[in-house]
Amino acid sequence: MRRSIVIAIDGTSASGKSTNSKLVAKALGFLHVDTGAMYRTLAWYCLRQRIDVQDPKAVAAACRRWKTSLKCVDNHVQLLVDGYFPAEEIRTTEVSAAVPHVAAVPKVRDWMKKMQRQCIQFGNLVMEGRDIGTNVFPETDFKYYLDANPEERSRRRAADGIQEDLAARDQRDSQRAAAPLMIALGAKVINNSQMTSEQTSGLIITHIKKRLAEWEQPGIRDV
Repeated sequence: MRRSIVIAIDGTSASGKSTNSKLVAKALGFLHVDTGAMYRTLAWYCLRQRIDVQDPKAVAAACRRWKTSLKCVDNHVQLLVDGYFPAEEIRTTEVSAAVPHVAAVPKVRDWMKKMQRQCIQFGNLVMEGRDIGTNVFPETDFKYYLDANPEERSRRRAADGIQEDLAARDQRDSQRAAAPLMIALGAKVINNSQMTSEQTSGLIITHIKKRLAEWEQPGIRDV
């Protein structure tokens, strides 16, 4: 009996996690999980409820009481609030600015970890984030860490129409007490500064297929 496979794709902001995780999921027929969207959804909820996102206790309390559920829609696992997924609302500049504060709260990260691990009920996953390989699914054998030079990452953000201080975000993510951004043990590190999305995802897909083929050989454990 095989258990579901989790492909962990972590990395810095604008490193291509979202684009490449979607391409990998589509190529392999896996489900896609954007954990960043989950944190954005909580940030959106807090702003909507007029909760101070810089008050850790208030944010943690909101995370305990909001009514959420998981749903798989078009091969994407989504976190719904009262049955609604705020797809457009969570991509605003206001929400983007609030996310780092919400994501740094230890109780929030504990809650998110439990919810994200529940996503495996839907099947094989490609899960993108900042702590998937280190904290959410550290046991997975498929860990990838994406990065690019600061200039390229800034260019990508600008192309998306987003203004973000990437250096400050990197510092907050890597220095937070709960599940900081770091390269997971055994992760394949890919600097895609000079690579297209197709090249990056292609590299990941080739590596995954090679590992899966090895597991099909006699004597290799089931996954």
